[in-house]
Amino acid sequence: MFSGIDEVDWASLRHACGSARDVPGWLRGLASADAAERQTALDGMFGTVHHEGNVYDSTLACVPFLFSLAAREAVPERGCIVELLVSIGAESGDARARGAVRADGEVFVSLLGDPDPGVRRAAAGAVVRFVDDPARVIGLLRRRIPVERDGRVLLALTEAVGAFVRRYPARAAAVDLLAALSAPPHDPGLRLAALGQLALGAPGRLPADLVPTAVRLLRERSARRARVPDRSANDTLVGRLRRLRPSDEEGARLLRTLHTALGDRTGERTALLAGQLASPDPVDRGNAVWMAAALFRGWRARFTGPVALVGAQLGAEEEWLRDAAVSVLSELFGLAAPAADDLHALVASRPDLWTHRWERGTPTVGGALKALTRSGDPRAVPVLAQILAGPVVPGGLGDEIAHLGPAAAPLAPALRHRLGRIRLDSPAADTLATPLLAALRAIGDTDAVPEVLRLLSGAPDGLGARDRVAGQAVGTLDALGAAARAAPALRALLHTRHAAAAAGALWSADGDAQAVLPVLVRELRQGEPGGRRLAARQLARMGPAARAALPELRRAAASGQAGLRTVAASALWHVGRDPDPVLPVLRAAWSESPGTRGPVARCLAAMGPAAEPLRDLVTAELVAPRRHTARAGGHGGRAIPEDEALLSACEEVLAGLS
Repeated sequence: MFSGIDEVDWASLRHACGSARDVPGWLRGLASADAAERQTALDGMFGTVHHEGNVYDSTLACVPFLFSLAAREAVPERGCIVELLVSIGAESGDARARGAVRADGEVFVSLLGDPDPGVRRAAAGAVVRFVDDPARVIGLLRRRIPVERDGRVLLALTEAVGAFVRRYPARAAAVDLLAALSAPPHDPGLRLAALGQLALGAPGRLPADLVPTAVRLLRERSARRARVPDRSANDTLVGRLRRLRPSDEEGARLLRTLHTALGDRTGERTALLAGQLASPDPVDRGNAVWMAAALFRGWRARFTGPVALVGAQLGAEEEWLRDAAVSVLSELFGLAAPAADDLHALVASRPDLWTHRWERGTPTVGGALKALTRSGDPRAVPVLAQILAGPVVPGGLGDEIAHLGPAAAPLAPALRHRLGRIRLDSPAADTLATPLLAALRAIGDTDAVPEVLRLLSGAPDGLGARDRVAGQAVGTLDALGAAARAAPALRALLHTRHAAAAAGALWSADGDAQAVLPVLVRELRQGEPGGRRLAARQLARMGPAARAALPELRRAAASGQAGLRTVAASALWHVGRDPDPVLPVLRAAWSESPGTRGPVARCLAAMGPAAEPLRDLVTAELVAPRRHTARAGGHGGRAIPEDEALLSACEEVLAGLS
């Protein structure tokens, strides 16, 4: 099994952590009778020799020994070793690794009938990947399926047939085999697996009633699973944990495969989710909640029905299911409106959920209240008022209140009171003040001006929390139309890192271009990245009064950073009203950096008929099924509202062109 292992100069070979001298010990550990030693060895192999799918010279040197281990029935848990070989040969993308594993592909053929079901399960897909005789491969799979008795291995064999269909799409016999597996008398789980593989590789062979069939099979499978005795029913810690968060990863994978295959067919996916979310089995519904999250986050469609069904899970007896639904709804913002009644019912009945305190740190806003507030529902206001009246304000509460806009006006006195109590010499002054300022800006509370002015009292020292919050305070005064009352303090900020914000506020106050234009040009030319973008936005506000800044704006619009190019091009339009230097920059940013599409669309809306040459971009965006934030790699928890805002801006652009 390890013949020749000591003849390899392992010390001269490399893996992710350096010298591979420790690899022989791990290879021997894979054959150990001790489970902990085997796990340590496997961790070493995946964590260093094949770290993150990479292939090193030591990885290639391991392949013959891994095959030898995989072929020895006396070695425990060989399925993991076969999976490691498959990963090295198929998932790394390294041609040398593929060749090394393919050279011993016959070993996988012999393992299809291995006594260990874990080995058979891993070998099924390996045969498709590493044996190059397609007629022989489909024959092997066809003969193995009728004699296989392990359900998990049967699913792996079905997935292997699906992989074969995708690799050899002209092989009709493989498609026929999948179609047969999707029909009676096969087990409902196996039929679901076959439907998913058909959807991936041969969608033309799917039944016309795919969604009702899939929902029926899911329920039949769940009913059979529910009759299996719960081995964790004993009163152990593990048993209690399993009952708290029951799991059916196999069922989740079956439905995820089908959703993945349906892709942009959001109508069918929405109907499928509706069936999943209406299942009598809470585990099926829990899986569906997370699949709904993926659909909401990545695609555009009418989600009223599925969102309402996710909201219905808030009344479930299972705490884990309720928490899952809350987590998903909190990402939807305005799209959570169909679930608002359920959210309100949960918030009203469970004051203990209004805030959440982590083991360390300040409390945060509870998920259900957060989701209700982000949806814009004014029924959150009385609860928020009670929290504001309490001894401790949860972190970020003001940011959540801001989503209510003017509807949160009854909270303004409490917000002002909290803002006025912040100690300016506290290290946490900016952390405490910034969310409160966001809420007051959204409400438009002009009575808050004295409390905001207090944040600017004294000369900023360039350090400390008081200085860090100065920019937010300036922006709030500007938004509230009260910049004139802070003119002396604003002028003192013109030579600090808040210069762009202060200059913009001074322009709003007195319209003195001569006083603020040099400051904004200086910041645009040599400020920090955030300050440069803010300077460009402030110049855009000035419009034609900032014509002297056009040369610097042109240079910024040609710079390498996409965000700055976009805001500088927008400012070019607002200041110079010439579309010629603007449109090429906006088109390039739209294509190269999807995250800039929101600002680009807003600029195009402001341009009116001058945006006609870019009509194709917005029309294509409005019919695209996928969210631009998904294509851009995601924008954190604000991916959905940012995409919805883009769609609204695109509609505004087209309205301005008609």
